[in-house]
Amino acid sequence: MDMGVMVRLLRPYVELSCEQLASTSTYIDLLLKWNARVNLTAVRDPEEIVTRHFGESFFVAGHLLRPGWRGSVIDVGSGAGFPGLPIAIWAPDAEVTLIESNGKKAAFLNEVIFALGLKNARVWNRRAEVFEGNADLVTMRAVEKFEAALEMATGLVKPGGRIGLMVGSSQVVFARRAEGFVWQEPILIPGGHSRVLLVGTRL
Repeated sequence: MDMGVMVRLLRPYVELSCEQLASTSTYIDLLLKWNARVNLTAVRDPEEIVTRHFGESFFVAGHLLRPGWRGSVIDVGSGAGFPGLPIAIWAPDAEVTLIESNGKKAAFLNEVIFALGLKNARVWNRRAEVFEGNADLVTMRAVEKFEAALEMATGLVKPGGRIGLMVGSSQVVFARRAEGFVWQEPILIPGGHSRVLLVGTRL
C-alpha cells in the first residue's frame, strides 16, 4: 500500500514514526497474502483493514501505554494479531504474549513477528485456560463467547494491573459487572463503528 495513503488513513487514530509505518506496511502485505488462503479477517478491503484493524489497535495502544513503558502484555484470542502486534510495534520495551489456539493463525503471527524482527513478542499456541502467568496489561478484542472469555481474561491480570477491552457499546454493561475491578468510562474509538475501549484496573 502507498505510504501516503496509509498515513492519511491512520491520521484519525495515531501518528507513527517512519519505522513503525514501515513495520505496519510489511504487516499489511503479509495479512493480505495470508488472508487469501487462511481466513484471518472477514475484512477484505485493504483500506478498511488499515482503519478497522491497525488504526483501532494503535489508537488503543496510544491510550493504554506511555512512551517507554516496560510492562508485560497478554493479548487474549489474538487471531490476526489485533491489538497485540500493533501494541508490540508501538511499545518496543513491553513484553507481549499473543494467545492464539488456532494453529494456522499462530503460524501467521509467528511469521509476522519474524518478518518485523519483533524481539518483544511471542505466541502461545494453546488455549488461554491453560496459560500459566499473568500480566500488567491484558487486552481482548471482539471474541466468540465473550462472557466466558472475559472471565478467563480478567483472571490473567496482575493485582494493580489493567484490562483493556475493545468491545461494542452493548457489551460494556456486562463487562463492568466483573468483580474486583474499577472501571473507567468507555472511550469511543474513532471510525464510526460504535466500538469503545473499556479499561478496568484490578484491585
